Amino acid sequence: MGLSTSAIWKNTRVEIVNPYEVKRKVKVNGLKMVDEPMEEGEADSCHDEGVVKEIPITHHVKEGYEKADPAQFELLKVLGQGSFGKVFLVRKKTGPDAGQLYAMKVLKKASLKVRDRVRTKMERDILVEVNHPFIVKLHYAFQTEGKLYLILDFLRGGDVFTRLSKEVLFTEEDVKFYLAELALALDHLHQLGIVYRDLKPENILLDEIGHIKLTDFGLSKESVDQEKKAYSFCGTVEYMAPEVVNRRGHSQSADWWSYGVLMFEMLTGTLPFQGKDRNETMNMILKAKLGMPQFLSAEAQSLLRMLFKRNPANRLGSEGVEEIKRHLFFANIDWDKLYKREVQPPFKPASGKPDDTFCFDPEFTAKTPKDSPGLPASANAHQLFKGFSFVATSIAEEYKITPITSANVLPIVQINGNAAQFGEVYELKEDIGVGSYSVCKRCIHATTNMEFAVKIIDKSKRDPSEEIEILMRYGQHPNIITLKDVFDDGRYVYLVTDLMKGGELLDRILKQKCFSEREASDILYVISKTVDYLHCQGDLLSHMLHMDPHQRYTAEQILKHSWITHRDQLPNDQPKRNDVSHVVKGAMVATYSALTHKTFQPVLEPVAASSLAQRRSMKKRTSTGL
Repeated sequence: MGLSTSAIWKNTRVEIVNPYEVKRKVKVNGLKMVDEPMEEGEADSCHDEGVVKEIPITHHVKEGYEKADPAQFELLKVLGQGSFGKVFLVRKKTGPDAGQLYAMKVLKKASLKVRDRVRTKMERDILVEVNHPFIVKLHYAFQTEGKLYLILDFLRGGDVFTRLSKEVLFTEEDVKFYLAELALALDHLHQLGIVYRDLKPENILLDEIGHIKLTDFGLSKESVDQEKKAYSFCGTVEYMAPEVVNRRGHSQSADWWSYGVLMFEMLTGTLPFQGKDRNETMNMILKAKLGMPQFLSAEAQSLLRMLFKRNPANRLGSEGVEEIKRHLFFANIDWDKLYKREVQPPFKPASGKPDDTFCFDPEFTAKTPKDSPGLPASANAHQLFKGFSFVATSIAEEYKITPITSANVLPIVQINGNAAQFGEVYELKEDIGVGSYSVCKRCIHATTNMEFAVKIIDKSKRDPSEEIEILMRYGQHPNIITLKDVFDDGRYVYLVTDLMKGGELLDRILKQKCFSEREASDILYVISKTVDYLHCQGDLLSHMLHMDPHQRYTAEQILKHSWITHRDQLPNDQPKRNDVSHVVKGAMVATYSALTHKTFQPVLEPVAASSLAQRRSMKKRTSTGL
């Protein structure tokens, strides 16, 4: 089972041998596998755990490059964990890339069956072979007596599944961007004769900018072209193509069916074929008629229909990726710019500090990273993976820049397994403001004596994760507060930010009573400019101030309004008004009190239980007596 750099254990990945089909072993990299029909009488090696053969390799480490080993990597955090091993966030300690962060995938040899060992070796070979902007890069591969190590890109954005689970569904523009980059990645694999076979949101990672990276090649099949087929029943059932389910043989066209399932899921938030159990799901894939959601555009519906062709020869993409690229759904995609990563992603993941793991499951990141030696699978287990070691030939060239050291790496954000408590780093001072679920206080850093503000959120009243993510993502904007640190003690979350000594705008309004039109326009210009920035990032509702969403002004329209563009010509005198500050403050206090106050809710009983009904001896008739 492949283990990606995020928590991917969300769908059941299956490997079933058809008992009614005798299979013939074929050789892949010198080892027999069961992806083709066997001659009658041959044994199925997938059940023969005692057979251990050497897997030769055609890749070699470039002369003069350093061979990697576990001691060269500092364990920082756990990113994911499965039955075969773990994925760690690590920092390289030596070599030309010292200080660089990687994801280290560690597999225990003793936990791997023979077929899983072959797949691990195949994944390593595929990762060595591919070089594409939208496919995860393998930097090192090595082994010890008990374990296998793959050193991969660390992608801070987490996986698409995590974003999809938070947002339920994406806009068509978001989906179009992800599918376009994914199409280029799949085409690269197909040109190398590789069928991916495990396409799903969990295996699509996001980098810190928002571009995708395809990962987890444990189920991929090499050396397949349009004339040859594979017969394994493998993958995640909901994403399997009909020809994979019925075991009649599949080729690269199976990936385009899975591509359609992924598109449908991202657009609607649901899977197109999902029954109450595995068998019902497979029957739906083979026979069910798909209902097309009418809220999708005509172009999106057209592409889905052309991808969901049960005959793989009729499926869009069966003749190559150009069929996909020519479809009207992708009409506004500049494929050259997309390949060069010059198209701005629709979503930028939270990216505060280099080793942030905010986009990963805290169930794993809170664990203490520990890599034990591990027992060897057998006496000759090391020989089984002879030639497994690998060093990317571009490592030295890529890192001829100044190595990253502790002096120029930002400290680890204190969340998900924090090493210190808030009180050990900061000293709390007076209140700045009190809200319905949080309190803001001034605080002083114990070492630097610098002043900051801290927002203390009660986790039982509000989930702070979305607020933290937005602050981490957009804190670099000059008019959005910068998140300095985050602490989590289990009950409260502490958000440390810049101390804004100017106070709240509301206090200034109440103190000054009213502004001149020029002052008000200046303030609204800054607010609108900031909101427009957030709208451009696709993070907020884009309409305001009108019951009908189609008639509301957008931030962009507000910025073009003459009252904003000609604000220097507005009157600068302040109108006379009565002091209503106490009324405004009182209204706000009452609002917060109403939000937080829990009133007793009486139990509503039947009418017949009321004292009035009992006094009148009222008898209720049942519906059958009417």
